[in-house]
Amino acid sequence: MFVVTVRFQTTPADHAKFLTLITRNAAQSLDLEPGCQRFDVCSGAPGEVFLYELYDNAAAFEAHKGMAHFKEFNDASAALVTGKQVAIYQLEPPAQI
Repeated sequence: MFVVTVRFQTTPADHAKFLTLITRNAAQSLDLEPGCQRFDVCSGAPGEVFLYELYDNAAAFEAHKGMAHFKEFNDASAALVTGKQVAIYQLEPPAQI
């Protein structure tokens, strides 16, 4: 499985609007993308949002970035974001004991 984490920073004044946009994007990703298995939106301190996304593979994530709902989110949220860090991981299966 292909794991993507994203940390967003927004201004506290834009936090609620950003949460509306990202939670809609998460729901649409889960509903419309067969390769998207999980899309968690976690809110921290005002202005901090953490995403945990799980895809079948890298190709499914690339497909996600090409989806209309992702492009709409990206365009609508660009002015609200003051910082963004993306990390990519490979989910390792549990060890056999």
